[in-house]
Amino acid sequence: MHDGLFYAAHELYGVTFTERTDLVGYDPSVRIFEVRDGDGSPLALFLADYFARDNKQGGAWEDTYVGQTKLLGQRAVVVNCLNIPQPAPGEPALLTFDQVEGMFHELGHALHDLLSTARYPTLAGTNVPEDFAEFPSQFNEMWARDPKVLEHMARDYRTGEPIPAELLAKVLAAQRVGQGYETLSNMEAALLDLSWHEISPAQAPPAAGVMAFEAQALAGNGLHYDAVPPRYRSPYFLHIFSGSVGYASAYYSYLWSQVLARDAGQWFTDHGGLTRANGEVFRAKILSRGRTEEPEVLWQEFYGKAPEIGPLLDYKGFPRS
Repeated sequence: MHDGLFYAAHELYGVTFTERTDLVGYDPSVRIFEVRDGDGSPLALFLADYFARDNKQGGAWEDTYVGQTKLLGQRAVVVNCLNIPQPAPGEPALLTFDQVEGMFHELGHALHDLLSTARYPTLAGTNVPEDFAEFPSQFNEMWARDPKVLEHMARDYRTGEPIPAELLAKVLAAQRVGQGYETLSNMEAALLDLSWHEISPAQAPPAAGVMAFEAQALAGNGLHYDAVPPRYRSPYFLHIFSGSVGYASAYYSYLWSQVLARDAGQWFTDHGGLTRANGEVFRAKILSRGRTEEPEVLWQEFYGKAPEIGPLLDYKGFPRS
């Protein structure tokens, strides 16, 4: 956390995270940090709720208890929630690479809220369309595999030795295994979502016809492959039917925001990687802005051109042609 998450955020945006042991969280495992800007001024409070417990829902998410707004003079209070297994007493919490990447992902959401400078609360932070809300979080995942960050955080907890280069290469290569399956299943889910939302209530099939509608929708989009089902089947597609997540007719946003995230990653690579100068550009043009401009305007101001698919294909290990 300190040597990876907070280190990368400091290198990029100049922010510091200082634990406030005088503040009490809603569970003993929740840690509270005061976030200050590079000039020492207070920005926000950040709650780290990383460990699983019996009364906690599964998955990982970011939430805002207090939204930033200049209108009301409020600084943000945000939380990152994961479900990392509690280590045995006296033992370290050893994480998989996916768990580390998940921590960076959720901090990307948090930074979108923590660094917001909007006047109106409805335009601040992550109050943006879903296909832009997932962009900063997926972009922030890149720092989990950045050589400078890994050198700082990825060490043997017993000896302090850095992660061997050959082991890192194997870990990163493993991330590309199954990308074809994963991408296709996500595309199927996104198009299935749109198919459900293109019909009227009168056209909705009865319960017995739900799976037939699903098969027809996938076949109509040229994506009906029995060996690769959609990531979520219609009877349990909570993202689009629960009413609580906000991804109805917008599940495509996960894939689209991956395009934006990998383009942003390429921009950073082309401009020298993990530097404060690059971070300040991203902060000023994306993270701080919320929805004070429409996403396509913010993107154009940052990237200078339309989104491109190439960097995502490279990231997934797909050929460009």
